[in-house]
Order: sequence, then C-alpha cells, then structure tokens
Amino acid sequence: MNKIGSILVAAGLSVSGGAHATKLITEEEAQLPPPKGAVAADRRGILRAPKVEFVSPGDTVHSPLRLQLKFESFGGAKIDPDSVKMTFLRTPNVDLTSRIKPFVQNAGIDMPDTELPPGEYIIRVDVKDSDGHVGTTSFVLKIVP
Repeated sequence: MNKIGSILVAAGLSVSGGAHATKLITEEEAQLPPPKGAVAADRRGILRAPKVEFVSPGDTVHSPLRLQLKFESFGGAKIDPDSVKMTFLRTPNVDLTSRIKPFVQNAGIDMPDTELPPGEYIIRVDVKDSDGHVGTTSFVLKIVP
C-alpha cells in the first residue's frame, strides 16, 4: 500500500466508531461535587414565559443517547435560539452551551448521539423569547453503564 493509501485508511479508521457522538459531560466534570442547597430558577415573565420540555428517553438510559428538548413560545413571540443556555449543575456549575449550539433550533434541541459517563446529572436549560420572557427547566439524566 502506498503512503497516500495508508493515510486514507488511517483517516477512515479515526472517523468511524463513535467519532460522530457529542460528548456533553466529560469524566472530569462528572466527578465534580453536587450543587449545594436548592437549585435556583429564573422566574421572570412566568405567565408568558416560553416552555421548555425535556423529551425523556426513559428513566435510565445508556450512552450514547438522543437528547431532545422542545421549545414553545406564547402570545406571538418567537424563541431566540441564540439565548439558549444549558448548565450542568455542579460545584462549580459547568456551562454546556457551546457543546449544544450546533443542535439548537427554533423548535428545540435535538442531539442524536450524545455521550455522557455513567452517573446522575442535573441539567438546567434557559431560553428567551423575542419579548424577553425567560423559560427554564431542569431535568435529571440517569446514565447506566
């Protein structure tokens, strides 16, 4: 096999086998201590706040998984995709926003191949609509080996 063929074979091997999965939480982040005290949520604009719904893949799931959230706005307002923030609640909190940005749409978040180490994770998602109302949800992901 020539040198170019060897490079192409090596490149093909590195692309296959889970390379397309998005690591949402690293092993190091998973080891951080849990949050202290109550989990705070921003409640401004509660009557017309956008709704964030976690589409649960089940009580306990294996990694990789499909992570889905749906957004709903009210009163003619539109969801602002640039406002979406995701936080792994730990001490200190871990901002996951940059990891989810490629999967954020007006209708929600759809990450088809999300990797997390085994464990239990409290995740908070914040979103704003075009009228400035803030919607928040928190959910727990239980990942089994």
